[in-house]
Amino acid sequence: MLGFASDGRAAHRIYPRNGQALEAMGLTIRFWTVLFTDIVDSTARASALGDRMWRALLNRHHAIVRAEIQCHRGREVNMTGDGFVVCFDDPARAVRCALATAAAVRRLGLEIRAGVHAGDCYLEGDEISGIALHIGARIAALAAPGEVLVSSTVKDLVAGAAFADRGAHTLKGVPNRWEVFAASLPGRAAG
Repeated sequence: MLGFASDGRAAHRIYPRNGQALEAMGLTIRFWTVLFTDIVDSTARASALGDRMWRALLNRHHAIVRAEIQCHRGREVNMTGDGFVVCFDDPARAVRCALATAAAVRRLGLEIRAGVHAGDCYLEGDEISGIALHIGARIAALAAPGEVLVSSTVKDLVAGAAFADRGAHTLKGVPNRWEVFAASLPGRAAG
């Protein structure tokens, strides 16, 4: 829904061809922070454990993630197999949620990778869309096991966390290169 100018700069709003505003079409625009999580090596783990034991472990994982989402006042938007898509109205809470979730599921013997980005999100009923979600998903895919990666947008908005530069990356389908940073709690180096 969010378009790009020919020089790669993001356009603020793209309107339908008939000229009506997105809001008039029933879409609500919000500046939200999106968090994507994914269990590392889930398929291999599921194969090793078997369906029944994997399902039990996955249910425990889901309960932990949902507890962290609630604690950090996020909104679960979707599940992506063994991962979550969560929106926050505060980027600091999204980063803290991601870090807490990574630590909590580690006690189950699981590692997650997480990505956090902030930008315009479009809501139509319970559905959410926008390029911010694509960027968040692409950043999560870059993360190493146990790592929480954030965009430079999030880094610039959050105080109270430490960030280690992970360089500029091309995100599939997204114009330009994106600076990515590993988040950690103050006093704990980000790998």
